[in-house]
Amino acid sequence: MAKGKKKETLTPEERLQAALVPESEQPYKLPENWCWVKFGTVCKFENGYAFKSDQFTKNQGIPVIRISNIVDNSIVLDDCVYTTEINIDSKYIIDKGDLLIAMSGATTGKNGIYYSDKIAYLNQRVGNIKVINERVLNSFFRNFYILNIEQQILNLAYGGAQPNISSSKICDMSFPLPPLAEQQRIVERIESLFAKLDEAKQKAQDALDSFETRKAAILHKAFTGELTAQWRKEHGETMESWTHNSLGKYLQPSESKKPQGEEFRYIDIDSIDNINQVVREPKKVLVKNAPSRATRGLKTNDIVFSMVRPYLKNIAYIDESLSDCIASTGFYVCRCKQNLLSRYLYHFLCSKDAIDYLMQFMKGDNSPSIRKNNLLEMPVSFPLILEQTEIVRILDDLLAKEQQAKEAAEGVLEQIDLIKKAILARAFRGELGTNDPKEESAVELLKQVLSC
Repeated sequence: MAKGKKKETLTPEERLQAALVPESEQPYKLPENWCWVKFGTVCKFENGYAFKSDQFTKNQGIPVIRISNIVDNSIVLDDCVYTTEINIDSKYIIDKGDLLIAMSGATTGKNGIYYSDKIAYLNQRVGNIKVINERVLNSFFRNFYILNIEQQILNLAYGGAQPNISSSKICDMSFPLPPLAEQQRIVERIESLFAKLDEAKQKAQDALDSFETRKAAILHKAFTGELTAQWRKEHGETMESWTHNSLGKYLQPSESKKPQGEEFRYIDIDSIDNINQVVREPKKVLVKNAPSRATRGLKTNDIVFSMVRPYLKNIAYIDESLSDCIASTGFYVCRCKQNLLSRYLYHFLCSKDAIDYLMQFMKGDNSPSIRKNNLLEMPVSFPLILEQTEIVRILDDLLAKEQQAKEAAEGVLEQIDLIKKAILARAFRGELGTNDPKEESAVELLKQVLSC
């Protein structure tokens, strides 16, 4: 902008120069008929209003959109507050299709589109990025652009524990402006590519969501005899060979262990990955800082089983690499007698049937737990060692394959997110193959609009 002149007194040419980003400041080269402009040239920014919290209600009045209502790039009204305040300036009214963005906090830069037809108000710490002139900028193109630069916006934030971003910083950002028709083609191409990716993402998510169900079904079949029905037939065995007793009859007592040396490896509740039921990494604890209460010594083939809610699924099998560890008193250490395979018991305790049975005995207000006797008195039906061995073999194989499928689905989800980011990055460089170099330059369109 020419120094000393107000915006309204500038000539059209001066306004154009103020809008364009100087060549030396342009982030990267664009197609010839695109141009770099200041974002504030094509979008205006409205900051939210500081509503009085004592006038918030749960379901009466006008919904007030806060940062917490921005979820997965859209605005969710399910958990919003309402206000009974009236005479609110119209600039705080949110219209359908508006793009809202978090201006502070750990989620600075997250954004979402308002799809509702309901009237809503803009709360403080939330910004509304509005298209100034739809002859210059397609609102969907704006949406994808902001999605593309979320991290860049966060990088512009200032402050420590509570990052903040100012509207002026966003308006000052460089924006790649294509001709209007090219914006529409880019939007259509992105939407088409994203639709295919979303379809693949949904299939991967469905596979991931059904993992626990499939795992529970496999374990149920194992411990009801269904999994080894053919094996029994081939070996002349029947279900009558299964014994029925309480779990404690199959276990031998564990032992307390006093830490020795300078430090020891310690497994507490937080050391367990309760999704995959394995030890993530034992903690290293100095002997002088050892827990005052008695701790559990571990041996190869032991199973640690948490007795405390919500950690009942914190279960792990102790292999040779963990046999020198000491376990927290929050665990019961299951050590099997000769008539029970440890690996078999591990799979059994991980089953939904076992967890559901024990959940009924949870007691206590502050830290609900089950008593040792609840575990030891649990009724069980176990086959002979030969069939246990076959069940373990089948389960280890099936569950390993399920785990591989789960990790593959997680990999697909991660890859899809990366592909989307790559598509957006290419889109705003003019690299999606949609540009028509014969179209009139975006600069000419800007001239026409700015001369009005």
